[in-house]
Amino acid sequence: MDKIREVFEKGGGILQLLPTWVPRPFNRPGKRLRLHPDDYFAMGMDRGAIVERWFSSITHVETEGARPDEGMSYVNVDDTNENKILFKDFIDELKEEIIGSELIEKYGTWPMYSKFYDYEMPLFHHIHHGEEACKKVGVKPKFEHYYFPKQYNQHLGQMPVSYFGFDPSVTKEEVIERLKDYTKRDIRITELSRAFRIELDTGWYTPAGVVHAPGSLCTYEPQWNSDAMAMWENVVNGEVFGYDSLCAYLPEEDKNNIEKIVEVADWEINTAPDYRKRFFRRPVIEQKGEGYEQRWIVYGNEYVGGKQLEVEPAHTVVIKDDCAYGCVVIQGHGTFGKFECESPTMIRYGQATADEFFVSKDCALKGVVITNKSKYEPLVILKHFGPDGNILPVQN
Repeated sequence: MDKIREVFEKGGGILQLLPTWVPRPFNRPGKRLRLHPDDYFAMGMDRGAIVERWFSSITHVETEGARPDEGMSYVNVDDTNENKILFKDFIDELKEEIIGSELIEKYGTWPMYSKFYDYEMPLFHHIHHGEEACKKVGVKPKFEHYYFPKQYNQHLGQMPVSYFGFDPSVTKEEVIERLKDYTKRDIRITELSRAFRIELDTGWYTPAGVVHAPGSLCTYEPQWNSDAMAMWENVVNGEVFGYDSLCAYLPEEDKNNIEKIVEVADWEINTAPDYRKRFFRRPVIEQKGEGYEQRWIVYGNEYVGGKQLEVEPAHTVVIKDDCAYGCVVIQGHGTFGKFECESPTMIRYGQATADEFFVSKDCALKGVVITNKSKYEPLVILKHFGPDGNILPVQN
């Protein structure tokens, strides 16, 4: 406790976090995480390539073989891995002092995290179960939001197209018939879906209960504390997935019942004819002043919010926000509160960086002093936070 408080106070209510890398045993790495080319398999060939980097996370990765702390963020204490402290320990010890009373009273902890998702190929058509389905197996639903920053998308991967739900003309019976053949043939379920080409510097909100297949861009993805999912597509770019992937996170008595599997989806949302109008998000200016502009990039939902701050070269600004937040620097260099900050060019596995921070609620309310020390380049920071951030509603 003494060390946690010492680090917290030394940073003026801001924590510097270490990179948290996540491998997956499927797909191929997009190699846009700025990780050293030799280090994509640094967590073991049996675990697969590193394809994600998680931010402000107290959530454990739900993949086979994951370490007990995998996916969980650590606070940088002294630029060494030997003395690092779990970010979760700071939340557990400092509670409302770091994240505010509203989140502690309602959730008892920090309820969200964010990630860079980075695959070369599009992902399988999959679902994060709705709230009622999650209650049956004691897990949390996963509400998530995508944003596609140009700074991390120097190439767009093999297929910059995302599938969401199903075409409004598709019936539930058609989907059930496809899923019944999951172990017999390539069911090509995305033939029943609809796809949208991805625009850089825009985003999508994806509620729990929506079947979706994200495209091949590097994605900034604020989301709820959960890693639960099931795969509704059995053959993807030559990879074959077994039935266990389809019936994941279901009660044992429901695993062999295709109708029960389909029930985890919100059918109305999946087939909504106005899906793009309801869930596509363009940036909206939140505040603007001399030398800076801050835009909403994650909004229009009750769970997670996000902003992008851009500070012009050779400017110092004081930016106030309504809640505790995590953030990552994606372009430029300067200072962030008491810390030096910079967007890295290349990161070795296990190396500290100066691009990720967590800001306590009191510090956010008072304002963080940020200086862009570049003569030419903007300083760009992405911020992620929970439902106490006065999240902008959708503007109709």
